[in-house]
This record gives sequence, C-alpha cells and structure tokens, in this order.
Amino acid sequence: MIITIGLGILPFILLAQAGHIMQGIGAINMSMGGAATAQPLDINGALQWNPAAISAFKTKVFSFNAGAFFSSPVLSSTVPTSGGPFSGVTNDARGVSVMPALAMVWGNKKSKHTFGVSAFGVSGFGVTFPESNTNPINMPQSQGGFGRIQSDYQLLQIGLTYSYKINEHLSIGLAPTFNYSSLELAPNPLSSPSQTLGYPVSDKATALGLGGQVGIFYNSGKGIKLGVSYKSPQFFGNFDFKNTYLNGDKAPNVPFKMNYPAILSAGIGYSMNTFDLALDYRFVNYENTDGFNAKGWTNTASVAGFGWKNMSIISAGIQYKGIHKLPIRIGYTYSSNPISSELAFFSTPATAVIKNAFQFGLGYECSHRLTLNAVYHHGTSDGSASGPLLNPMMITASNPYGAIPNSNVSYKMTTDLVMIGINYSF
Repeated sequence: MIITIGLGILPFILLAQAGHIMQGIGAINMSMGGAATAQPLDINGALQWNPAAISAFKTKVFSFNAGAFFSSPVLSSTVPTSGGPFSGVTNDARGVSVMPALAMVWGNKKSKHTFGVSAFGVSGFGVTFPESNTNPINMPQSQGGFGRIQSDYQLLQIGLTYSYKINEHLSIGLAPTFNYSSLELAPNPLSSPSQTLGYPVSDKATALGLGGQVGIFYNSGKGIKLGVSYKSPQFFGNFDFKNTYLNGDKAPNVPFKMNYPAILSAGIGYSMNTFDLALDYRFVNYENTDGFNAKGWTNTASVAGFGWKNMSIISAGIQYKGIHKLPIRIGYTYSSNPISSELAFFSTPATAVIKNAFQFGLGYECSHRLTLNAVYHHGTSDGSASGPLLNPMMITASNPYGAIPNSNVSYKMTTDLVMIGINYSF
C-alpha cells in the first residue's frame, strides 16, 4: 500500500501565508496587510513590492525586522477498509520559525536618483508531522503510510534597487534579484518509491536563482498615489537531492526545478493629515512556473508537479497618525486558493494557503531619527482543503489521477506572527 498514499509530502515546503508568497515584509508593511505598491510607508514594503516607490525617501534609511512565526497545521485522512472507514488526525510539532528582513535606502532631496539594498526571507517554513498508528497518511511506510513527515525550506532574496524620479510626481524603478534556497524532505516523493523500501529521505539540497522587478510610482501631491510593478519569475537551478532509504541504503539521486512565480502588483494609496490608506491587488502566475504547472504522476510513481492554479491576493491597510509619536495600523489580506479539490492530494499538506489574515500594528517614534515598530498577525485557512487520496495504479481514462473511492485527505491551519523592527534615518 506504499504507493496508495505515497506522494503528498513535498508541499510542506510551501508554508508561506499566501501560497508560496509572503504577504508582507517587515512590521510596518505586514501591519498594513502587505499593501505598499502605491503607499510606501517604509522602505521594506517599497523594496519588496515597487522599486519605483523608494523615491519617496529623501534621506538614508536603515531597517531591521525579525519575527517569530507560529503555525498550527492539522492533517486528516480517511481510507476504506473491510471493516469500514479508517480515519485519523495529526497535529504539527515543528514549533517556531524566524522571519528576518534587512534593508537600506539612500535618498537625497536634491537628487533624482535613489538606491536601495535588501535581504529578505521571502519564504522559509517547514513542518513536522510525527509518525502515527491512528492516521492513515502518517502510518509507517511499512504499513502503507508516509511515517514521519518533515521538511525544511528557506528562501533568501537579495535585491539591488534603483529608482529615477522623472518629475516631481512620477518615478520609475528596477531591481535585479538574487536568490538562495535550500530544501530538505523526509520522505522525498520526488523520488520513485522502491516496492520493498518505500520512499527515501533527502539531504538538504540548495539552489541559486535570478530574477528582477520593475515598477512605476505616481504621487499626485494631493493625497492620491498610484503604483504598478512586475516581479519576474525567479529562475532557479535544480535542487539535486541525495537520497537515502530508511534502512540506510543509498537511493538514486533526483534533480528537481522549482522556480518562484511571477507577480503583478497594482495599488492605490491616499494620505491625509491623520490617515494613510493603502489597497493592493496581486496576481501570482503559478500556472506558468516550473515546479507548479505540471501535475499528476510520472510513470514511475513519483510526483510530476503540484498543478496549482493562478492566485489572487488583496491587501488593505490603514494607518492612524492622530496620536503623537504613536502611529496605529490595521491590515487585512485575502488570498484565493490555488489548489483544486481533485488535486488536493498532491498538495498534502500545503496548509499555509491562508484565506483571511488580520494584522494589528503600531510604532513608537523614539526620536525624529529612530522608530520602533511591532505587529501581530493572525491568519486562518477558513476551513479545510480536501480531496480524495490518489493511487497511480488506479489511473484510467475516466480517473486520470487514480482517485481512491471513499477516501479523503484534508488539511487546515491557523497562523500567528509577532514581529518587531527598527527604522533609523541618518
């Protein structure tokens, strides 16, 4: 029965808050729901979502942020047996993940040129689901399950940003991006399973990637601001996994390419004496991204890809500045689900597709140069993503993915984040 439920581990690497996409960078941008394409309240949001918007900063600004991310994924499965349905539930045991962000912008009131550099952890989470004798999908591999499911994924993105101010209202910007990612999977469903030894465990594989971003920012000078940006796919080399079976025998090595999807962002902002408003829409192009566009099984019972659909994200935030030295921020983020029910098994358990996220943040202006910021985030998947378990041995013309009758796998989660940061203007 190893092949019967033998694929759904890989998507654990996708524990971000909007599919594979971080909804915000730094305490200020996160507290605004991630909206910053047309409302550059701090350098992190501008550097991440619209390189042209760094022209709004007229001095040299340094920012450092760090957050503690807590997730509570729950994985459930049901399989038919001769005695009736067999069902179980497994809770995640991973703990806390750290989210860093480091950035600097060089601006000058007398210059049309603004420069920035950033190092952002744009994705980097994992899960640990212990082996279980009560949940079919986590039963030992010798009994037809996956056993202990564990993953560790990190993606660090470094950007070099330049913005040119065409006139007092309009700016353009660009940013080449350099990426480092690492991935470890246990077990590794990218490998073909052995009929006697099951799926192997991978080592930590790494890959380097390149991409870029361009943007336009318009400030009317009368409160209204507009912005549009396009971040290209981040093109990675292969992860080259070195695999080992559970009994210690060496397994065949496996390459896998997983790019980061292209993102189109459009936003509108409005500022007045005591309020800043921001609204962004993002389109995430998973359907043309290596690692996500393919779907189904290979002819050797390994995963071909996730089969994710394109994704829409709406971010909104408001900042209230009516309290002296204490700005208060509230944000909301909505994300569509890129996972269809017929392919939910292949994304078992991509539990971090958070549908609704709520943020509350504030800052404290210690001086005209130094500001401290903090944010609390809570997200929910708003119910379970679910679908049938799949078996490549059951593929037919009318059952192209090998759905097992009367079976089910589902996953849901909540997320919480506490983040603090400093902004210092030289």
